Amino acid sequence: MLLTITTTHRPAGDLGFLLHKHPGRFQSYDLSFGRAHAFYPEASDDRCTACLLLDVDPVGVVRGRGAGEGLLDQYVNDRPYAASSFLSVAISQVFGSALQARCNDRPELAGTPIPLEARLDVLPVRGGEPFLRAVFEPLGYRVEATRHPLDERFPEWGESPYYSVTIAGEVTLSALLTHLYVLVPVFDNQKHYFVGDDEIEKLLAKGAGWLAGHPERDAITRRYLRSHPSLYRQALARLVEEEPPSEAVTDGEEPRHGDRAEGAIEKPLSLHEQRLGAVLAALRSGGARRVLDLGCGEGKLLRELLKDPQFEEIVGMDVSIRSLEVARDRLKLDRLPERQAARIRLIHGSLIYRDRRLEGFDAAAVVEVVEHLDPPRLAAFERALFEFARPGTVVLTTPNREYNVTWENVGPDRLRHPDHRFEWTREEFRSWAEGIAGRHRYTVRFLPVGPVDEVLGPPTQMGVFRRD
Repeated sequence: MLLTITTTHRPAGDLGFLLHKHPGRFQSYDLSFGRAHAFYPEASDDRCTACLLLDVDPVGVVRGRGAGEGLLDQYVNDRPYAASSFLSVAISQVFGSALQARCNDRPELAGTPIPLEARLDVLPVRGGEPFLRAVFEPLGYRVEATRHPLDERFPEWGESPYYSVTIAGEVTLSALLTHLYVLVPVFDNQKHYFVGDDEIEKLLAKGAGWLAGHPERDAITRRYLRSHPSLYRQALARLVEEEPPSEAVTDGEEPRHGDRAEGAIEKPLSLHEQRLGAVLAALRSGGARRVLDLGCGEGKLLRELLKDPQFEEIVGMDVSIRSLEVARDRLKLDRLPERQAARIRLIHGSLIYRDRRLEGFDAAAVVEVVEHLDPPRLAAFERALFEFARPGTVVLTTPNREYNVTWENVGPDRLRHPDHRFEWTREEFRSWAEGIAGRHRYTVRFLPVGPVDEVLGPPTQMGVFRRD
């Protein structure tokens, strides 16, 4: 696979300083999966082009990780020829200093946008040219793409997913390399290595300053993390925290889970505060003293519970370590008086698995959480909470989808937040909640939260379950 980078900045030879590669030398580098070669086919004051040629050894790659199933599936593939995560690794190892914007000889140039053009031969684009443009053009690049047929001798076979792609713009070299580092595996929608928690940190570090506000942020994040739902949700939550607030968001506290996107809709109604107030009232009226906040996010409800001496034991649980860290900081747990600190605990856990730490509580709050679960996991959530943990009272809130038409930037066909897996109508919520109550010997009553429209109902619907 081949990446070429060209500049017409004068003197164009400065590209050699930025890349830390001398234009007069052909340099080769041993990598764990093959060899990379850096060279300059042209270098003058008017125009300079640097090439990164990657020679992947597919046999060595397979043998290095152990034999797989089917030699053809393993040894014969497009990896030596198509730009992929192998290229991202090569960029970080061969052009690492340029990627980090380090240039001792031209420090001022490293931070200066210059005319740059990058060409990839070839790039697999799962999603076609529309997706290619939707990703690169918002970053300020001009895009040219030529799609290749599967086989020129057999046009009836149709087009392949492979493109020769050129992007051009006036950017810093570091920004160009960073965009390529992140986005090449996104277009390919594959990675040659295991994707774990550390990939979130890599994505957030390389996406700083541009990914949070990108219109294709969700697709980029999901593909970069190989569609792992838990990693995607954690990354998206942190990206939303970084997103600049819209004009609709006023000063003050952010909504639960740091969700500015949803908060921009709800803030004018103070719906977030009304929701917490309604949940607190339901918990108080039931006489609860030992309370769970499941999916506690950044601790907004926990803080309100701490203010009320009725609640003697408070436990907040969330699947996101990051959210728990934010909650700990916001609640100032390390500075609370000893008696106050003894009342509250934060624990890491999932709502879809049985957890004995959740058993024996008077009440549980599940505030704007279920809509973040994939629908097939709702049954596991039901059993974990209503069959195994079995608190005396469960207070559960979720959006009313019917109300979305009242918000111009949501409308009838969109969900309130990109991480919502679904949003229920009032009838759908009632049917689900009554089914749970019948199966697990609870009663349930439904209460509105927020201003009630005569036709559409309230923006938030709340179910209060009481154990028989």
